[in-house]
Amino acid sequence: MKYILTILLFFTFVISSYSTHNRAGEITYKQLSDLTYEITITTFTYVLSQADRDFLDVDWGDGTISTASRIFKGQLPNYYQKNIYKIKHTFPGPGIYKLVVQDPNRNYGIVNIPNSVNVVFSISTILMVNPGMGLNSTPVLLNPPYDKAALGYKFIHNPGAYDPDGDSLSYNLTICTKEDGKPIENYTYPPASNAFYVDSITGDLVWDAPTQLGFYNVAMEINEWRNGIKIGIVVRDMQIEVYETDNNPPVNGPLRDFCIEAGESLEYEFTATDPDNDLITILSTSGIYTLEECPAVFDSISAEPGFSRARLTWIPCHESVRNQPYDVLIKAEDNNDDLELVDLDNFRIKVLGPAPVLTDASPAGNYMRLGWELYGSDYITGFNIYRREGATDFQPDSCTNGIPPQYEFVKVGFAEGASTVNFIDTNEGEGLETGVEYAYRIVAVYPNGTESKSSNEISSALVSGVPLITNVSVTNTGLTDGEIFVAWTKPDQLDTIPAAGPYEYIIYRSEGHSGNGFVPIDSIQTSDLNDTTYIDNQLNTLELGYIYKIELYNDSPGDRFLIGEPGVASSMFIELSPGDRKVRFVIRRNVPWVNYRYDIFRWNDATSTFDSIANTNLLEYVDTELVNGQEYCYYIRSTGSYQSPGLPQDMVNLSQEACTVPIDNEPPCTPSLNVSSNCDSLYNHITWSVDDPDCFEDIVGYRLFYKDDFDGDLSLLMVFEDRNILDYIHYPGEIVAGCYAILAFDAAGNESPLSLVICVDSCNYYEIPNVFTPNNDGINDILRAKTTGLVEKVNFRLFSRGGMLVYQTEEPRLNWNGTYKGSIVNPGVYFYQCDVYERRITGLEEYSLSGFIHVITEKGAEPVNVEYK
Repeated sequence: MKYILTILLFFTFVISSYSTHNRAGEITYKQLSDLTYEITITTFTYVLSQADRDFLDVDWGDGTISTASRIFKGQLPNYYQKNIYKIKHTFPGPGIYKLVVQDPNRNYGIVNIPNSVNVVFSISTILMVNPGMGLNSTPVLLNPPYDKAALGYKFIHNPGAYDPDGDSLSYNLTICTKEDGKPIENYTYPPASNAFYVDSITGDLVWDAPTQLGFYNVAMEINEWRNGIKIGIVVRDMQIEVYETDNNPPVNGPLRDFCIEAGESLEYEFTATDPDNDLITILSTSGIYTLEECPAVFDSISAEPGFSRARLTWIPCHESVRNQPYDVLIKAEDNNDDLELVDLDNFRIKVLGPAPVLTDASPAGNYMRLGWELYGSDYITGFNIYRREGATDFQPDSCTNGIPPQYEFVKVGFAEGASTVNFIDTNEGEGLETGVEYAYRIVAVYPNGTESKSSNEISSALVSGVPLITNVSVTNTGLTDGEIFVAWTKPDQLDTIPAAGPYEYIIYRSEGHSGNGFVPIDSIQTSDLNDTTYIDNQLNTLELGYIYKIELYNDSPGDRFLIGEPGVASSMFIELSPGDRKVRFVIRRNVPWVNYRYDIFRWNDATSTFDSIANTNLLEYVDTELVNGQEYCYYIRSTGSYQSPGLPQDMVNLSQEACTVPIDNEPPCTPSLNVSSNCDSLYNHITWSVDDPDCFEDIVGYRLFYKDDFDGDLSLLMVFEDRNILDYIHYPGEIVAGCYAILAFDAAGNESPLSLVICVDSCNYYEIPNVFTPNNDGINDILRAKTTGLVEKVNFRLFSRGGMLVYQTEEPRLNWNGTYKGSIVNPGVYFYQCDVYERRITGLEEYSLSGFIHVITEKGAEPVNVEYK
């Protein structure tokens, strides 16, 4: 027996020492600007391995390698540990780059990877850098990359891919990789009695059916497509463990797809049955449950042996509108003591924006002015304007957004702003043709580029225009006594119309810069058109910008008509926002000329004049090195020209004067956090640091946050009003599991971003003695396990050498008195198996122990520890 034990324990040691440590993972990214990306590396490793990486190297595929830091570490059931690393990188230019992360090694005993313990684990993602394509982020994979399968039963896994940009996705199998992202030699797909494949559309990984027990690793490519072009590939390397069971899987009821408008309500019920009459849990995974705005809700309605019912409830909002439908996964999971099995199905929900209502298409000179009803959401960015010659009979159906290409509409413009209700079609400044019937439709445009359903169609035809505005310049700033100087060029070539006069200028004004809501404010009767200036006063130029329109009419008796297209131009308005020792500028204007220079002036108290401090050709500027709490006043002088030859050049206009006071409204640096547990004393030691001396000086205190489980919400634990306090001992109670985060705040009350959330698990402590002396001498007469309040229950079974069950209990302390059927058992070696159920950070977790107990019944025997070698 000792020889057999030696072999068994040595084999266990070999397995433990080589269980290095990578099980699954993937690389995803988020695009921050044209060439800069934030990369997220997610790995799942073996908890009991000594290998635990705080850093991983990233090969960017551009000849450079960087080191990514771990920002999250958390333990999961079945000895999985989830690790998240993040890093930013700027690529040298457009191109296709393969990102590779590798880490020695894979875990021991993967059936379809020869000698897996000595094979480097690597994952990769292919990224296309193309600024002209627009920003792009990889899909988010909502389901973890590990799963359980049953021997002889069809297995289905879906990564739950959700693309936040609404790009199309396709799926295919690929080969698991080793160092440098190279395919593993002699890698094989898991053996199947029928088929092993990935559904290219739904992403279902189907294994029909497993024929051998053990661990298997599979790699899947998730391909991103935009406008028919592949723009990226994420490779997921996942692990599947195959068990043996007599359980039969549950079965989902039939599913259907939906098309629904934003604001409409959807309620959809699901059912599942189980042939073994096991209790069933219906679960659902989808991006619709993780939306920041208007997430869907999934609720269990009823459950009984062999049957379960659940309901999805969703009122999608405008923030959820996108081109691609949402994939919704429905998983029925039975509650079977042997092995829990699942049935996985999916359906799709497409969310569309409601159709705008087009109300008017009116000719204005050689342009066309469109009007429509106010749209029902302020989330959209504006409206795409479409035009064609001649009317159509197009009627959108319930699942069609935008305008199908077969109707030959051409996009002629974009009206920015959710509250915009009109647009002037200028044909890119060339003007439209008279005598042509133009048909118009509009669609609302969402921030992700998705178009709503098409509006109704309106047709119209045209007529012609002139006065050219040169100045809309603020000459006095005030709440009620503001003044603006407006000027325009004298029209010429009127004899070609003909328009003999007399004439009338009508001057219109509207607040802001959009040109909505023009009202007439004055008119000028003239016979020679020499009156080309106007002073508008009693305005609020301190808080508002203004836009003007000037119409010229031939005012002959019986022959009054509009001459040309009215000139439109706005004043220049500057918006100031204070920062820490700085002021930020945003310049607003809407003019038909191009401003090529902005001169910035700041008031000088010493000289009582405005000094020129800078110039720019941009619409934003930051004035720095200022004093907080002191008022600064500015105005801007613009210089611009019309772009066509013979038109006015080098026109100068002034903005209003604007003042603000710089304040400290910028957050301090985020502290670095570390947490360690003291299992003997049941406390967690939290420490933090700020490495930058300037950042440290800006801090006056910290706020420490805590949650007691993995999925809970953080709540405030402590506030420290001294920046020199850099640690804290927390006694959470009997269970030390928990997650912590910290932020710093400054004297102005600004808070830093929250630190990395650090989670620690409960101390794993459960010990069964290996020697027991039930000889009624009052010493060691009861077999008791050393345990803590974390252990909720056990399933302890003790067997004789012949395999007979001698004792069984769920009591964590065991409390066996050494008897079987009322009599003390024979002395000797007994074998035990014990399933331990502990409350951990992720909930109730099970792990198994096994070993031997020496039972000694002789009088005078004393307990000793027996070591097996």
